[in-house]
Amino acid sequence: MSRSVDEEVAAEVNDDDLTRAVIGCAIKVHKALGVGLLESAYEEFFSHELVKNGFRVARQVTLPVAYDGVTVDLGFRPDLVINNELIVELKTVKQLLPTHDAQILTYLKLSGITRGLLMNCHALPLSKGIKRFVLNYKRGSGLYPQ
Repeated sequence: MSRSVDEEVAAEVNDDDLTRAVIGCAIKVHKALGVGLLESAYEEFFSHELVKNGFRVARQVTLPVAYDGVTVDLGFRPDLVINNELIVELKTVKQLLPTHDAQILTYLKLSGITRGLLMNCHALPLSKGIKRFVLNYKRGSGLYPQ
């Protein structure tokens, strides 16, 4: 039996070395800090851990929206963009909601980046609060220069 396109994309993400390494850094930070902090604390220390491990990290970069020749700043700012290839959105909530999914999907669609992680730092263990996203289209010019 052949796999569907969605299954192939899911398999690609599961085998993604960048995503796996980033999750490993997040788990290390989360184990050290535990739950109960504000999102900004996790963002700061997670960024530190990623940079320490050789990743390029952009934080809170403005993602403008363009339509019909007009570009506007609607306040879209992904928490972290790693190596210009992966968007990470951090949350500290009791439970992830569909609006959180919509937020990271919006960032992926507008940036041209195809992979994303939504991480709920309130989850124990953190691995239970991680959702992976992959858009199935070729990356455009993207949000960040190569």
